[in-house]
Amino acid sequence: MFLKKISLFNFKNYSEAQFDFSEDINCFSGNNGVGKTNLLDAIHYLSFCKSYFNSTDYLNIRHGSDFFILQGDFVNESKEETIYCSASINQRKIFKKNKKEYSRLSEHIGLFPSVVISPEDTNLIHEGSRARRKFLDSVISQFNKTYLENLINYNKALEQRDALLKNFAESGKFDLSSLLIWNKPLIENGDEIYQKRKEFLKIFIPVFQKYFKIISGGAEPVSLDYQSGLNQNSLQTLLDETIIADRNAQRTTSGIHKDDLIFKLGGHPLKTIGSQGQQKSFIIAMKLAQFECIKEIKKFCPILLLDDIFDKLDHNRINSLMNLVSTHHFGQIFITNTEEKKIREIFKKIKIDLKLFKIGENKNET
Repeated sequence: MFLKKISLFNFKNYSEAQFDFSEDINCFSGNNGVGKTNLLDAIHYLSFCKSYFNSTDYLNIRHGSDFFILQGDFVNESKEETIYCSASINQRKIFKKNKKEYSRLSEHIGLFPSVVISPEDTNLIHEGSRARRKFLDSVISQFNKTYLENLINYNKALEQRDALLKNFAESGKFDLSSLLIWNKPLIENGDEIYQKRKEFLKIFIPVFQKYFKIISGGAEPVSLDYQSGLNQNSLQTLLDETIIADRNAQRTTSGIHKDDLIFKLGGHPLKTIGSQGQQKSFIIAMKLAQFECIKEIKKFCPILLLDDIFDKLDHNRINSLMNLVSTHHFGQIFITNTEEKKIREIFKKIKIDLKLFKIGENKNET
């Protein structure tokens, strides 16, 4: 699968632009702030129905405009399909495949998968458990529709249960039978989510460790530990045991929405002992493992989006990474970098051709 071309209208800093891409490696070069990362985000938007960087749709609309439009032509097994997206300040977002609108955006997830590696990904290390759960859910949802449905249903039930707990606190009246109604969908969907996460991580962790060894030269052992209350107790038991805690907190304090991934380097927390280069190598290895797992299950390559990945990596790690991703094993790749000369030298050294786009004030110079 690859993205043949993309059109942008009023998306972020682009008033109007169109790009035709190579099936292999594409590089966006230019100064900071000219829109290189915004192009990657537009591609991500066509994959996930949302921005990688802004959770609110209207924040992606060009300043002074009321709406944006994105359109991309994807090719998979010689079949070309057009994806259209529009979002405006006052109306709902519209997503279409071949001019037919989706009834639910979840129907689109996983059809044109992509993997992003960005400086923003350090939030997986430095932020709370929500960021790491989001990563895990995003990966699995791209190849497992049932998992995505379980996740949507679980979050709906969780929202209702939390609203009920808050209402109990405000009214001073507690009704256990009403609360137990929402335990059922939490348990039914939560148990499935927990099992799918465990099954996926059994496959994912060895692949991640393989890529980290390649990038780092095998210097440091790494591990990912899945932390969940369901490792010791059933969700039914956890919900029964935390009713008092839930009442006091006015929210559901146990369940798969509290799960976490623990990152370790040499048996110690990555966050506290890892250098910037080690932390970035850790994240890149996770994203490449995400890529391989999706590829193995979907039987085609996702699109790989590499945003400013050379920062904080030493020369050896850069060479190892570029040698790795420039093979045909990784399909279509998009890279951003401020230094055109550096990009040309790297790919000339490893004897790989690339299509270079010089992003400037007109936003479509090639």
